[in-house]
Amino acid sequence: MPTRKRLFVSFDYDNDETLKTFLIGQSKREDTPFEVTDASVKEHLTGDWQDKVKGRISRADVVCVLCGTKTHTAKGVSIEYLIAKQLGKPLFLLKGYRDAECTRPRGAENEKMYNWTWENLKTLIHGGR
Repeated sequence: MPTRKRLFVSFDYDNDETLKTFLIGQSKREDTPFEVTDASVKEHLTGDWQDKVKGRISRADVVCVLCGTKTHTAKGVSIEYLIAKQLGKPLFLLKGYRDAECTRPRGAENEKMYNWTWENLKTLIHGGR
């Protein structure tokens, strides 16, 4: 089996922690092409948290932004998105809820959001966009 990609998961901690839990569950599948190595943390937007997140993102191979119904209001997700872009990390936005209006983080209004299916996820992890 090829080496799994290291995935950083950005998500709205206050509203979408369940989405991260689902993604962790998928990462445990035998045929999964990724491992979740780090994710958003619930910290106050003070101090050097951005430097810490930058270090975490820099160690990842790919960044996944899980988009929920209030992602556009999650300041931390918007900052994580911008850090990933500044670092030149491959990233993608994943629609967290099939039957809901999901939003993008600020700064990612023109970024394509993909439906969360197992096939899409595997393709996105390997750069298919």
